[in-house]
Amino acid sequence: MKEHLIAPSVLAADFTRLAEEIEMVNRSEADWFHLDVMDGRFVPNITFGMFIVEAIGKLARKPLDVHLMIVEPEKYIDGFRKAGAEVITVHYEACPHLHRTIHQIKETGAKAGVALNPHTSVELLRDVIEEVDLVCLMSVNPGFGGQKFIHNSLAKTRQLRQMILDTHSNAMIEIDGGVGLQNAEVLLQAGADVLVAGSSVFGAKDPIATIGALKAFKSVVL
Repeated sequence: MKEHLIAPSVLAADFTRLAEEIEMVNRSEADWFHLDVMDGRFVPNITFGMFIVEAIGKLARKPLDVHLMIVEPEKYIDGFRKAGAEVITVHYEACPHLHRTIHQIKETGAKAGVALNPHTSVELLRDVIEEVDLVCLMSVNPGFGGQKFIHNSLAKTRQLRQMILDTHSNAMIEIDGGVGLQNAEVLLQAGADVLVAGSSVFGAKDPIATIGALKAFKSVVL
């Protein structure tokens, strides 16, 4: 059994008690903090930028997984790396020169991720899959937390896992959107490596226990 990672999405946290929420994740079995940066252009919402990422990084004792849901992400990669991002994920749909952007991220020393919207085929990554560290499959339409999981994401996860095996890529598969105790195990069995959980963690009566339960599910053996 391989170990999977749990990345609570800070977007779902109570921002009036953000320091307490971060400390809760620090004390839990979670592996990463997932930070959704939205610009109101690529997605219909605005969240936060480098200053908040940097502030969270000062309190976090786990790596920052920064998901850039923004246009022209190449302009901000250095800034987010300096703010503390250890994983930087850009959207395929926002990068006309994706290969160049992947290498720009890697040159900063961060892990390079590529996210795909629900309508975007995993086949479009075949030419770069050996060079990315992580593929984030959006299992909801990006822009807002608390949405319903799109069931076709399971088939996409299996398809992507097969592509990774076929190409001998080391890329991890991250699932982002609508993830919780009700579907974590089936996603892991489909080949997921990282589960992003927002509302299901921060909205739980016992978030630490919920993270522990997500961590306890079995992953597929490959």
